[in-house]
Amino acid sequence: MKMNTPHIVQYQGSKRILAPQILHYLPLHFERLIEPFAGMAAITVAVAQQKRAFRYVVNDINQPLIVLLTEAIQTPEQLIAKYKSLWNGQFDYPGGSVEHYYHVRQLFNEGEQTAENMLYLLARCVKGSVRYGRNGKFNQSPDKRRNGTRPETLADNVRRISSMLKNKVEFATKDYRDILETARKGDIVYMDPPYQGVSNVRDCRYVSGIDFSDFVQAVDGLNHKEIDFIISYDGKCGGKTYGEELPDYLECQKIYLNAGLSSQSTLLGKKETTYETLYLSKNLQQKEILRPTQMCLFENQAIV
Repeated sequence: MKMNTPHIVQYQGSKRILAPQILHYLPLHFERLIEPFAGMAAITVAVAQQKRAFRYVVNDINQPLIVLLTEAIQTPEQLIAKYKSLWNGQFDYPGGSVEHYYHVRQLFNEGEQTAENMLYLLARCVKGSVRYGRNGKFNQSPDKRRNGTRPETLADNVRRISSMLKNKVEFATKDYRDILETARKGDIVYMDPPYQGVSNVRDCRYVSGIDFSDFVQAVDGLNHKEIDFIISYDGKCGGKTYGEELPDYLECQKIYLNAGLSSQSTLLGKKETTYETLYLSKNLQQKEILRPTQMCLFENQAIV
């Protein structure tokens, strides 16, 4: 029977849905998984559920996310209790649940960037989407159609994730290049950097963007050290390609993963499938891994 992979909260950009496809290209067993752009660490959770790695490095420059993940994994009951109290507070708050959300957001932006505040904002905001203004303040609006993830549902998922990862994770909030410097043979690095098109600029979806040439140089460094990696970086939808391809000299294998129907195209009355790109390092291609049984698009040909 297939087991659902737990997740703490909905998070826009998470690779949770694509995780089963991504894991097809990972070895069945390896020493350590490193996520330099972890977000809510969907790939780490998926790998841990299948017990493929012994240790994990979870890094994100957005410190409140790491504070949240650390507490969820290391002290889950503490986070569950605080979230439950905060979630219940919206129903007695003067002005209602929407005003309660804005109150918590204000506290967060004034410095109370606790695990429970971050979690509540993610659970209540529109599309589970992190948004920051140019002043660095969290500015996403509340989803007025719902009250956020129920504490009972969240508690079950947090406990499951904690049971898989407690005392196995090194948490960090460093520049991704510093994290890559710590990688060694036997590790697998999974990278899901900010969407292309926001490199070199401040974008409301991210605490900071990354420079394309800097990123390519960092990836090249992994090749020179013979470190295995997988990168989610660009894609296509409805005949349009998004993002600049990684250069050929990195010797990556490029694979398109089916990410399902585009919600934006659906709103416009179109039925278009989104494909997200996966790049496999040259060393990883030579390893014995669990290849997918379904057909995947690899450039202009199908692979099995």
